[in-house]
Amino acid sequence: MSEIINVKNLVKKYDNNFTAVKNLSLKINQGEIIALLGPNGAGKTTLISTICGLSSITSGSIKVNGLDVIHDYRKTRDLIGLVPQELALEPFEKVINSINFSRRLFGKKDDNEYIEKLLSKLQLFDKKNNIIKSLSGGMKRRVMIAKALSHEPQILFLDEPTAGVDVELRKDMWNIIKELKNEGVTIILTTHYIEEAEMIADRIGIINHGELLLVEEKNELIRRMSVKILNIKLKKTLKRIPQKLKKYNLKIIDNGHSLNYFYNIGNEKTGITSLLSDMNEIGINLFDIQTQETSLEDIFVKIIKD
Repeated sequence: MSEIINVKNLVKKYDNNFTAVKNLSLKINQGEIIALLGPNGAGKTTLISTICGLSSITSGSIKVNGLDVIHDYRKTRDLIGLVPQELALEPFEKVINSINFSRRLFGKKDDNEYIEKLLSKLQLFDKKNNIIKSLSGGMKRRVMIAKALSHEPQILFLDEPTAGVDVELRKDMWNIIKELKNEGVTIILTTHYIEEAEMIADRIGIINHGELLLVEEKNELIRRMSVKILNIKLKKTLKRIPQKLKKYNLKIIDNGHSLNYFYNIGNEKTGITSLLSDMNEIGINLFDIQTQETSLEDIFVKIIKD
């Protein structure tokens, strides 16, 4: 994959001496979906604003498709579509007029065929002559995406794209994002919904206090940090862990009726076979076994806490 965004040693400091982004470096590949996770005030929106040229840079550099966002502002901005977190729409304007206006702001000629195709993709075609005020919150969010895509950008930034959207519409939005990726659009999204990142992202970046704590392939991150729990239900209650089982990562739960065994799925050997063998050897009988796995949300919380 070729690199389309390169953020190098970025620092963003405000006049009150608050540093929102601290020496952050990040490379984003063309055609990928990367989800930026972090608590409120972590620096996600500030990072997006600097890449989009909406906020000045204190130090460091940002290049979009090899072009500097300061010296080649117009060229880099043409490559980018931005859907901000807040809905900013003209309430009494028609949907079609609003989207065409956004396209013209970038100096693009009208293209009815492209705009109508875009409206159909976002399930807005039958709403194109409605005034924006009459639309639901989810439809307004779609209009924001249509406006961001009106000038045919290569990169789309989505800042909390499904905030305030119900579950059904959220899943529709995920399908739209996946479809855009299939068409070659690079997508960077911030989200509070960890499930959203787990469903659609190729890579995960975690930001806290203006620092990028990690950026990694989603599946590799889950494989590396996920912990599985083997829940062993016992025939007889257990008050303490026997000496022979002390070497295992065991926890007595359910008033002694069950044991939890924790193991990393990334390890070549889980230790389950030897654990069950040792339990049998010392006469601890079981009647049921269940497994559960930590989610991306569990991993995120652990990284932020650590």
